Amino acid sequence: MTLIPDWISIDTLGDVESPGLLIHPATIATNIQQMIEIVGGDKHIDRLRPHIKTHKMPDVVRLQVAAGIRRFKAATLAEAEMASRAGATDVLIAYPMVGPNIDRLIRLRNDQNQTRFAVVADNVENCRVLASAAAANPNSLDVFIDVDSGMHRTGIPFGPGLDQLRQEIESSAHLCYAGLHLYDGQLHQPSLDQRRECAGQIIAMASSYNDRLPSPEIVGGGSPTFPIWAAETDFQCSPGTPLLWDDGYGGNYPDLKFKIAAALLTRVISKPGPGRLCLDLGYKSVASEMPLANRVRFPQLPEARLVSHSEEHLVIESDQSDAWSVGQPLIGLPTHICPTVALHVGAVVIDAGRPNGQIWPITARDRIRIPAQATGNRTSSN
Repeated sequence: MTLIPDWISIDTLGDVESPGLLIHPATIATNIQQMIEIVGGDKHIDRLRPHIKTHKMPDVVRLQVAAGIRRFKAATLAEAEMASRAGATDVLIAYPMVGPNIDRLIRLRNDQNQTRFAVVADNVENCRVLASAAAANPNSLDVFIDVDSGMHRTGIPFGPGLDQLRQEIESSAHLCYAGLHLYDGQLHQPSLDQRRECAGQIIAMASSYNDRLPSPEIVGGGSPTFPIWAAETDFQCSPGTPLLWDDGYGGNYPDLKFKIAAALLTRVISKPGPGRLCLDLGYKSVASEMPLANRVRFPQLPEARLVSHSEEHLVIESDQSDAWSVGQPLIGLPTHICPTVALHVGAVVIDAGRPNGQIWPITARDRIRIPAQATGNRTSSN
């Protein structure tokens, strides 16, 4: 049975609005220390390049910076900017920069010049556009080649095309070849042996390439394969989910000992029939890309079955429904914490078992910065 994390005391949450996201900094700090230990301790801390996409919070970045971590990976420019302002000195934006985002990247480099920003690319055309945009800056733009290691969504496979792309970058006056980026998000085998075997094949290709043509940096792996890349290479590792952890990874990967540091607060809002409870946990509050039955678990109702889900409602069935009254709180453990966090504007901080009055803003959930004049009060007209 999945237990409520020991940092949550349900009796202290009466004044916390629901649906809401709860977060426990002490558990995050413990997870950070475990990540550092996995890469070999403080002496090897520069091998860590944690992903920001899981939490999107400056306060979580600050916890990592306080632990000695300076390098980070981002999926969006909003995440990259947030990390820089929170103390990151090196951010890899591991997502293709196209369209207006290229100009925004250049502005970000100019505005936050205390931070090194690097990007990924997987084709010559994109590199030429990046080079043209970077020409006005005296410092060349660092570019990692995004390698398709089997996920087949972005990236270029090892081979002549990759070599040609590297030559394009190295011959540019405005770009600098920074290395390789390999994300193995297709590897999610519960068996550690099977995961290690599959990751080992990718590691072997990256190592062989690096032996032939050394790269300044190689960033490899995801969260499920993080300890494998850490143990079998001296490359950088970019885990993200371990910072907050979630019920999905906790159930699928028992070899990973991270602790859940974020959870959802929900309440019963109706009892629509025998054996049923309706909760205020719609799919605007919890990640719902997976089948209905697997979206969230309720430790207080371990046998609960999810019946229907809509924007602001979740109906569950439980043999224990008679014991629950309207307004009563439950803790939900989302299967996928990363997109769940992005559905909330802030996280209620839990300290010593109770809310401490702080709410950590989830700053980088907003992709577009809205001008201040556009957020003022408006007068409606009829």
